[in-house]
Amino acid sequence: MYFRHGECGKVEESVEYSHLAVFKGTYHHKIDPKGRLPVPAAFRRTLTEQGAGTVVVTQLDQCLAAWPPSEWARLEAQLASLPAFSKPVKALTRLLVSRAGDCEIDVQGRILLPPPLRRAAGLAREVVVVGVLNRFEVWSPDAWASFLKESERLLDDISLDVQWPLPPLLPPSAGPPSGPSSTGKP
Repeated sequence: MYFRHGECGKVEESVEYSHLAVFKGTYHHKIDPKGRLPVPAAFRRTLTEQGAGTVVVTQLDQCLAAWPPSEWARLEAQLASLPAFSKPVKALTRLLVSRAGDCEIDVQGRILLPPPLRRAAGLAREVVVVGVLNRFEVWSPDAWASFLKESERLLDDISLDVQWPLPPLLPPSAGPPSGPSSTGKP
C-alpha cells in the first residue's frame, strides 16, 4: 500500500508491486512483565521506512509472526485469491486471521503482545526475534533451538531444488527479457 503525503485516508494500492519490507537477523530480547516486546532497532527502521506504526501479529507454527500492514495486506490478497471452498485454504485462513491482532509500536519502540498469543507460542520473559524477509518472528529460546536443530539438515537436502544463481529481479514496468534467453533455451 502506498500513502500519499497529506491525503489522510486515501490509499493507492499496489499489492503485487508494493515495496517489500525486509527483516533479517537474529536478536535476543526480553518481554517485560506487561507483555511488551522491544522491536529490534533494525526492524523499527524498516517499519519507519514503510510508514508503519503498527504490526499485525498472529501465531504461525511454534512462534508469533509480525507483518507490517502493507505485507499483511499482500498476505490477505494471496489468501483471498485461493479457492474459497478448499478445506485447507479455509483452515489456513481461519487460523491465521482469527488469531491476528494489530499491535501498535509505542514511543519506546515496543509492541504489546496479546496474552493469548504469548501463551499459544510458549513465550516467557526471554525470546528470540528472527527476521524472515517480509515479517519477523518471536520464538521461545527452546523452540528456536529445536527448530534450528531439526532444520539444519535441510541445508544438505538436494531435493529443495533451489536454483543458483537466482535470476535478476525486474522492475514492475519492465517486461520479460527479450532475445533467445527469454525462452530458457540457448
